[in-house]
Amino acid sequence: MTSSSAVNSALAPYGWDDDWADAFAPYASEGLLPGRVVRVDRGQCDVVTADGAVRADTAFVTPHDPMRVVCTGDWVAVEAGGNPRYIRAYLPRRTAFVRSTSSKRSDGQILAANVDHAVVAVSLAVELDLGRVERFLALAWESGAQPVVVLTKADLVTDPVTLAHLVQDVENTAPGVPVVAASAHCGDGLDILRALVGDGTSVLLGQSGAGKSTLANALIGEDVMDVRAARDVDGKGRHTTTTRNLLALPGGGVLIDTPGLRGVGLYDAESGVGQVFAEIEELAERCRFHDCAHESEPGCAVRAAVDGGELPVRRLESYRKLIRENQWIVAKTDARLRAEIRRDWKRKGAEGRAAMQAKQGRWT
Repeated sequence: MTSSSAVNSALAPYGWDDDWADAFAPYASEGLLPGRVVRVDRGQCDVVTADGAVRADTAFVTPHDPMRVVCTGDWVAVEAGGNPRYIRAYLPRRTAFVRSTSSKRSDGQILAANVDHAVVAVSLAVELDLGRVERFLALAWESGAQPVVVLTKADLVTDPVTLAHLVQDVENTAPGVPVVAASAHCGDGLDILRALVGDGTSVLLGQSGAGKSTLANALIGEDVMDVRAARDVDGKGRHTTTTRNLLALPGGGVLIDTPGLRGVGLYDAESGVGQVFAEIEELAERCRFHDCAHESEPGCAVRAAVDGGELPVRRLESYRKLIRENQWIVAKTDARLRAEIRRDWKRKGAEGRAAMQAKQGRWT
């Protein structure tokens, strides 16, 4: 049996600590090995253990619930020998980054587990899409991780004043979130990013062409991730990363690189949306009605902030969009809530028609 000191020495660079050791104790008594999943591929996992990297089958821990499948970042109990080896269990997750799938049932898809920092890569080679940044941040906050926004390819913005304005735009969109302008090509901003992700596990997220793999190579100090050039026309690249890979960083910390995400659907992310739009949630507490929709209700503090120039219209529209989307995702699995939403839509529709009829009556 592998000694606890050997386990600690081998797995500490991957985030192993006393709390994980305590959680694993029941499995240690069964002769199982602790390990961390560094890659998942079609029911097979690469797992780093004190005995080295092993290939293991997930057949014993692959339930019908897609939220409970083994994923990159999981700490697992794996058989000490055998061919093939099998994972017998995974330890309770501290955090999990989840998005909704495209299925009609709106299942959740877990992208990475036990993550401390969610690094959202946003390319400056194309026009900033602040709404997409807000969407990523909502999922990041909901996961339990601390978000970080990295504006990649900053060397393409040659005017420092323009770059400063872009950073400020994102900072205004991401209250409480560090925003770093970085260039893997020139090395700008990498020291700041290394300091942010040097403790714990970070997951690297973003669209194809955002420069995630290039950034991962820069942080690791060698070309371990395949990189291809993005198209000049729209800044998009191919999915050079096709699986989620967990890598130990030389200066400390662990990085999970992910494939480019075309769709970023919310999955029961109400509190995450609330944190992204913290200023709107705070204003809403001063509205006259507790269920104010921030549209035409009297005494609406949110609308007053918009009218007074304190709150950008774009922020309110983005907030409404994500709230509606999240409500609908949750309602797909909650018939009672679905009925309530439909009644609310009908009520608002009737109020809108009545208001229009009243206006028409005044015109005639």
